[in-house]
Amino acid sequence: MLKGIDPILTPDLLMRLCAMGHGEWVALVDANFTAQSLAGNKPVIRLPGLGLERVCKAVLSVFPLDQAVPQPVAYMHHGGKPANYRTGAQKAVAALLAKQGTGNQQIEAVERFAFYERTRAASLIVQTGELTAFGNVLLAKGVLLQG
Repeated sequence: MLKGIDPILTPDLLMRLCAMGHGEWVALVDANFTAQSLAGNKPVIRLPGLGLERVCKAVLSVFPLDQAVPQPVAYMHHGGKPANYRTGAQKAVAALLAKQGTGNQQIEAVERFAFYERTRAASLIVQTGELTAFGNVLLAKGVLLQG
């Protein structure tokens, strides 16, 4: 254990988040997501039993969002719903992000199959135990500035 580090951040997850460079993406996906097939040779970290909001909160405690891109956060749009529709899990993540200063204009809804392609390009996939359909988020890593 380390002081000040969220205990759900496993050593493997911390190492992989730390190794990512700015502009790289991490996918936080639900329990039913096709993580292994989309990962290819990339790692999949599994955190069963933990919901999307809880995992997102832990990751964001050590992960700066990229301020150089207009929308450093993306969620999978629920097909057949209005463009601004969010599931309960997505609303919870948006509320968490708002507390940290990330506005709705920085969060993008991405069509399901486009989300799969973006996940395929992500550096890391973290599969949560989230059981809400479309409980998936992509986060772009930013930089830490001294000063």
